[in-house]
Amino acid sequence: MLDFATQAWRRPLVESERANLEALYESLRQQELPHAAAVRLLFARVLVAPDFLYRGEKATPGTKASPVNDFELATRLSYFLWASAPDDELRSLAAAGKLRDPAVLGAQTRRLMQDSRIRRLATEFGCQWLHVRDLETLDEKSERHFPTFAGLRGDMQEEAVRFFMDVFQNDRSVLSLLNADHTFVNGPLAGHYGFEVTTDTWQRIDGLRAKGRGGILGFAATLAKQSGASRTSPILRGTWLSEVILGDKLPNPPKGVPVLPEEAPEGLTERQLTERHSSDERCASCHRRVDPFGFALEGFDAIGRARTKDAAGLAINTGTILPDGTAIEGLDGLRTWLVNDHREDFTRQFCRKLLGYALGRGVQLSDRPLIDSMLVSGQSNEFRVGAIIEAIVQSPQFREVRGRDF
Repeated sequence: MLDFATQAWRRPLVESERANLEALYESLRQQELPHAAAVRLLFARVLVAPDFLYRGEKATPGTKASPVNDFELATRLSYFLWASAPDDELRSLAAAGKLRDPAVLGAQTRRLMQDSRIRRLATEFGCQWLHVRDLETLDEKSERHFPTFAGLRGDMQEEAVRFFMDVFQNDRSVLSLLNADHTFVNGPLAGHYGFEVTTDTWQRIDGLRAKGRGGILGFAATLAKQSGASRTSPILRGTWLSEVILGDKLPNPPKGVPVLPEEAPEGLTERQLTERHSSDERCASCHRRVDPFGFALEGFDAIGRARTKDAAGLAINTGTILPDGTAIEGLDGLRTWLVNDHREDFTRQFCRKLLGYALGRGVQLSDRPLIDSMLVSGQSNEFRVGAIIEAIVQSPQFREVRGRDF
């Protein structure tokens, strides 16, 4: 139990803590509790301690930042990449006082990225960033319109998790999030996409761009999450791409804006319904910034299936003019525009979000030089995610703690 407390509290116990835990066990035994019952209560005592519940760090007096100790750095690193406590190797390096060596820290960062526990970064960062972390429990889709969705929503989220794991473990370019030519599917999800596979097990498939998909914009997860219960929503998809993917800041909609119906009126496509709504002068300025992104993704229905016609049999139009005047067609045109013309906006937003996740706080103005250096480091390494992660881990923000009086 003392060894377990050391792991749970992520640092060596001081003598008084060891003595207190031993005294608690003896006290429980003196109350004639069996050994097993006393150990269970001791176990509970360890898990309700602030040292387990909080990632506490000791700040020095004054306003000047100082390095965190080796055990605190091990905790920061493991919770960043694994969302869990340090393993034996990290704890051993921390105990030996070696982890703060930049070379050792870099090697450990690369080791953690190769471990299967990187799945937690894929889930907790990747899926949260894309707003699909809760897709597997989403129950807002119309069963009448989309009876297969409930059985596939977990697979849709799993695709995103496996895709991000592949990015992290194989040190892929951040740009592959947009232009990857592969993904991971099982039999049911492949059928949903209209792909042919030989087994129902999870597998990698290639050649996605030729099939009209590729990257996060073609995930059923993102397309389904940014849609309504019974129809697509160019507004939701466009706002998601603008704010989440590009980091644009949009104002709140004015009061009194009418809510669009759940189904397009007879004779209107979802796009035409949106265009009619967006002609309202109170709404037009913002809609011109987001709707074109959503129109480009109208080739996918509300659960991410490819389509050329909507539910009423009306032809789908995916041609649009983007806010900067660029004419594009569909997902392929939108992806090309993002990769070629707005590469820096996308990579900067990815760096901002990853940095905020790593530090466990909102990104501040003082972090801008670090984000700039992350972009420079990424650019010199083909925007490989490993270089960006190491830039975070080696940064003062990650390795230091502010003074107590800051």
